[in-house]
Amino acid sequence: MTITTLSSRQFNQDASKAKKAAQAGPVIITDRGRPAHVLLTFDAYKKMTGERAKIADLLAMPGMEDIEFEIPKMSDFAQSADFS
Repeated sequence: MTITTLSSRQFNQDASKAKKAAQAGPVIITDRGRPAHVLLTFDAYKKMTGERAKIADLLAMPGMEDIEFEIPKMSDFAQSADFS
């Protein structure tokens, strides 16, 4: 992983350079010489935040229609409370 540092001016003048650098690792953008922002690819961000996949997204993936998925019938239903 390569960490790249760019000033705010460099970032504003060549955002495509920053996006290319983000493919190799985080890009630190400085403001007056101090780190102010970090540019990451979206995949790196998802990996860092530990975003979990949603069941609906997993079931919508190609090839999932061939998997048998049986939901068990619920037999234990909630009942009204007896406060007498």
